[in-house]
Amino acid sequence: MNDREKLKEILLRRSVRKGEFKLVSGRTSSVYVDGKLTTLAAAAMPLIGRLFLEKMEQHGWHAQAIGGLSLGADPIVTAVARESLEHGRVIDAFLVRKEAKKHGTQKFIEGLEQTEGLPVVIVDDVCTTGGSTADAIIKAQEAGMRILGAICLVDRETGAQQMLKERFNCDFDWIFRLSELLEQDSADLAATPQTR
Repeated sequence: MNDREKLKEILLRRSVRKGEFKLVSGRTSSVYVDGKLTTLAAAAMPLIGRLFLEKMEQHGWHAQAIGGLSLGADPIVTAVARESLEHGRVIDAFLVRKEAKKHGTQKFIEGLEQTEGLPVVIVDDVCTTGGSTADAIIKAQEAGMRILGAICLVDRETGAQQMLKERFNCDFDWIFRLSELLEQDSADLAATPQTR
């Protein structure tokens, strides 16, 4: 199995849940993807790092840093930064706070000393409407960063790509689409012998 197949197996086993769920966007869904159950798993971290680096390479995004809104992006940016050491192009990680630090520098961006003009990629674990990604883009732009694009681990295919393009002219990509995970999940169920 290649990296993508291995990561898909971990996502299906650990993160994809069926039921009735309220999403961060306020929408309800019969499927919930708890991305952190995968992104914080030791076995998934090198896979995530390599797959995000590969996606950035496909787009020609030569980022000097990668970041996103805390908490969904935190393990992803760490995995990518670590794996970048093995690929000859060091990419630092940064975190975007939901609220400014209440003491000291009172900043939104953590992990970088200089941000002005820095080429970056914004990431998240699961995207529905793209709201968290948009928040991270706004705060990164306010810090003077140059946004090359955005990537999420799982795109729920409910408007994030269109919104980010229209609002920020930001290219958006994903490692997996939810429909692909659900197809695999259905195929696995169909292949499982049914017991009475």
